[in-house]
Amino acid sequence: MNLKKRRIQFGVLLVVLSLVALTACGQPKFEATYDWPMADFSFTNQDNQQLGLSDLKGKVWLANFVFTNCDTVCPPMTANMAKLQKQMADEKINAEIVSFSVDPTRDTPQNLKEFASKFQADHSNWNFLTGYTEEEIKAIAKSSFKTLAEAEPGTDQFIHSTKIFLINQDGIVVKGYNGLEVPYEEIISDLKAITK
Repeated sequence: MNLKKRRIQFGVLLVVLSLVALTACGQPKFEATYDWPMADFSFTNQDNQQLGLSDLKGKVWLANFVFTNCDTVCPPMTANMAKLQKQMADEKINAEIVSFSVDPTRDTPQNLKEFASKFQADHSNWNFLTGYTEEEIKAIAKSSFKTLAEAEPGTDQFIHSTKIFLINQDGIVVKGYNGLEVPYEEIISDLKAITK
């Protein structure tokens, strides 16, 4: 009888440990690859409203760099971000998206709104920012995202990162992803893990 009781206890223990192991395997894990604090900012969005770092405090958000006159990478990057935004909505992920214009002189709020509409951007959680100088966005790109954002000499184009950056609730840039060949599953998994 004592042996039978021990076997039952051992069997129950194995079942419990198996369930714990399976549950742990199903939890998305997030590992930061960057630890870059965001510089403070307050800029103008496509609706001519101010949006700043303080508005994003406590929120997880994705960021990228675009400009409306771009004739190369910006349209596909923005289309990819729109696809990602839809996936975020489908997965009920509560995160923001911020697209910084690297051409603030041309990119008025109205121009940004028209550009965003081509990609059916949902402005409930996606802001396109302008309202600063080229020097200011160059400084933000360099200090917060460790990348370039500057005019391409002899053209009306700009040099900027094609990455999608992930910023945590504390305003720290924690990861970057390819914005042209987007790893959607990885981003969704990371967003799920970091927003829990």
